Amino acid sequence: MRSVAMSQEYDAVLIVSFGGPEGMDDVMPFLDNVLRGRNVPTERKLEVAEHYALFNGVSPINDYNRKLAGQLKTELESRGFGLPIYIGNRNWHPLLPDTIQRMADDGVKRAVAFVTSAFGSYSSCRQYRENIDAAREIVGANAPEIDKIRLFYNHPDFIECNVRKIESALNEFPEDHRQAVAVTFTAHSIPVSMANNCQYADQLAESCRLTAEKLGVTSWNLVYQSRSGSPTQPWLEPDICDELIRLKKFGFQEVIIAPIGFLTDHIEVLFDLDTEAREVCDEQNIKMIRAGTIGDDPLFVSMVADLIRERIDPETTCSYLGELGLTPDQCSPDCCKFEPT
Repeated sequence: MRSVAMSQEYDAVLIVSFGGPEGMDDVMPFLDNVLRGRNVPTERKLEVAEHYALFNGVSPINDYNRKLAGQLKTELESRGFGLPIYIGNRNWHPLLPDTIQRMADDGVKRAVAFVTSAFGSYSSCRQYRENIDAAREIVGANAPEIDKIRLFYNHPDFIECNVRKIESALNEFPEDHRQAVAVTFTAHSIPVSMANNCQYADQLAESCRLTAEKLGVTSWNLVYQSRSGSPTQPWLEPDICDELIRLKKFGFQEVIIAPIGFLTDHIEVLFDLDTEAREVCDEQNIKMIRAGTIGDDPLFVSMVADLIRERIDPETTCSYLGELGLTPDQCSPDCCKFEPT
């Protein structure tokens, strides 16, 4: 009976993501969407386009989201509250306004939204909420209500998924070397002015600490990657490539790079880590293993289903670890405010 009540209150799930091109013809229009309203030089945009060209203009994120939607639908149905699942992106098709229009046409009245980011900042949380609101305004009076579920950086299953990927990477080193391997967690850098008005860095540090403690790893650090924008604007540091050089100076010869800030292999993972960071490691004679991203772990899909159930069933127990506590479903009006430049 309870599952019926839940299905009546929420009648759809919306996966909200960044989006990415699916061929070279998509790359420049996609980057125009990403950089709209920002003062980014054309030269920088062309440089990023070259990164996509190395992978035939295809971002893995779209296939990942389609796969996640199918897995999540099966998982929810197995729990007795199957709901239709839609995908809407910020920067590439299917774009949020188009998806929300389709939801309205399908008669959806109220949906729960899962945003593919574990951490809170303007660009990884608030901006998505703004994107949803703007898309609903475009659709008009028939647009469904859409409620975003909470951040999950300290959910025990998120931590366990990261532990599994790093353990798998550790197993690629000889057993007697593993205690000397440096585990370097990475996440997308953001402007310091953005970081000062959110808990992004604190949440990342908490996820890294919880993961390292469960692994029993003592040699770990948190670094950043993929910064963009004006070189005069300070962004979170240290940069992954600078950190690899520093680790070599301190005597580390073996490194695991764990992209904890990414759920799947974005171009930022494939280029910034698998290409640029690997080149630095080769130059420094460092053995580098890049841990996998966690989105293909069945436990992750189960966690997403748990988060959805938390949102639609107020009697469900909320799970979290660590010292920062439970992130609320409803953000405060001033949460993560930022004015992009």
